[in-house]
Amino acid sequence: MPHLRLALSRRTFALALMLSVASVSSPSIGFDDYQLPSLGGASTFVSNEEYRLGRAWLRQFRAQAPQWQDPIVNDYLSSLVARLAPHSQIGSLRTTTVMVDNGSLNAFAVPGGVIGINSGLFAFAEDEGAFVSVIAHELGHLSQRHYARGSARAEQTQLPAMAAMLAGMLIAASGAGEAGMAAAMGSQAALIQDQLSYSRRFEQEADRIGLQAMASAGYNPDAMVRMFGAMQRMARLQGGTPPEFLLTHPVSDSRLSDAQARASQLNIADTYTSDTLYDMMRARALLSIHQNTPQQAASRLAQESSEEQAQRYLSALIAARNGQTDNALKTIDQLARELPDYGMLPASAATVALEAQRYDEAITRSQRLLRIMPNYLPVQLVLAEAQLQRNPQAAYELLRDMTAQHPENPQGFNLLAEAAGRSGYNGWGHLARAEHLQLTGRIDRGIRQLSIAKDAAQQENDQQALARIEQRREAFIEYREALEKF
Repeated sequence: MPHLRLALSRRTFALALMLSVASVSSPSIGFDDYQLPSLGGASTFVSNEEYRLGRAWLRQFRAQAPQWQDPIVNDYLSSLVARLAPHSQIGSLRTTTVMVDNGSLNAFAVPGGVIGINSGLFAFAEDEGAFVSVIAHELGHLSQRHYARGSARAEQTQLPAMAAMLAGMLIAASGAGEAGMAAAMGSQAALIQDQLSYSRRFEQEADRIGLQAMASAGYNPDAMVRMFGAMQRMARLQGGTPPEFLLTHPVSDSRLSDAQARASQLNIADTYTSDTLYDMMRARALLSIHQNTPQQAASRLAQESSEEQAQRYLSALIAARNGQTDNALKTIDQLARELPDYGMLPASAATVALEAQRYDEAITRSQRLLRIMPNYLPVQLVLAEAQLQRNPQAAYELLRDMTAQHPENPQGFNLLAEAAGRSGYNGWGHLARAEHLQLTGRIDRGIRQLSIAKDAAQQENDQQALARIEQRREAFIEYREALEKF
């Protein structure tokens, strides 16, 4: 399977940019400039083809975009999405989250339930409410299926048009970004104008869904207004080259006023926020962004009045990077005693032990936490990786269960392939390698790996593995067909 054609025509690329943060319903639905639209269940049905397109995009994304691999932050992001989703009109749509290793401000939603952020969103949003407001807005795009509505407005066949839009998003996520977007938009100004006018309504619609979702989930919707104000100031300061998010989500005075009016009318459910936890996630993001100059991360966290416990947490992470493992673990353990409800703290300690190659300690710490939080994926991954060094059979059994529960987690399958190989289950090991390949966009290599898995399973006379391999071959061929739409 060849990679995505990066040489999209300028016109197609411009179309992708016009609608790139819109998600999918009928283009003929009308609504006025202030009241919420009557969408008649726009979110109740997402076609299998839309879902397949979105998940194909995700595989291409993993193959080409720089990913931010942090299971602790990804679990936090997923928990926020899960908290907002029941209030976001997305129905039964299954969501998944991805993170881009990029310090610029951006977030996106893709048909099929993919929610993505740049690490830079943590850097820009100084509190959890502001961060949540962006996620709520993106879920609003998904719930109203703005991609298909935008595709129809462009008078093109929906699925090819969506593929073009998603291709443009992939180019931006892969690093072509702001300069390419500015050039495309500048050269296609007349063509784009009508679509921009239409997409502003999408933006306003997503704001309103997001504001209501925030209030229903216990977040103060005023945080969205604050976030918009900060974005507007940033756009004015940066002039013609604002971050990608502001190119696709322009913040106008009218949009800001509308959000402010809406927020003032909403009743907030039982108030929920956790700025200390958010600041700890933000610490991890800043450390990733400033990985070569970690003291910059610490200075920024301190300057922006982050919680004192989060600053201590970041200091511990920096100490661990500098080889001061005992000091790091002492600080994190103390924080865990102060904040016993934060499972990410003992998970962080187990990770520090693993990275210091203290495998027995990593196993002990992980197992202790899993007795309290048996399905906490970040620490399951730590335990599996540590057990690979001590007891591959135990790692294999854990990873079989984990990947069954998380069938779209590439890291789990990567570890499973190694654990299976070390435990003598060669058929299952090659199958896990094939799953990792297809999840990361290398579908043809994955299909070839299935043939190797079949040969190994036949040699081992493993009928269960053979049946599973044949089943997955059919699924892989379907994945390849979806990828070819790009």
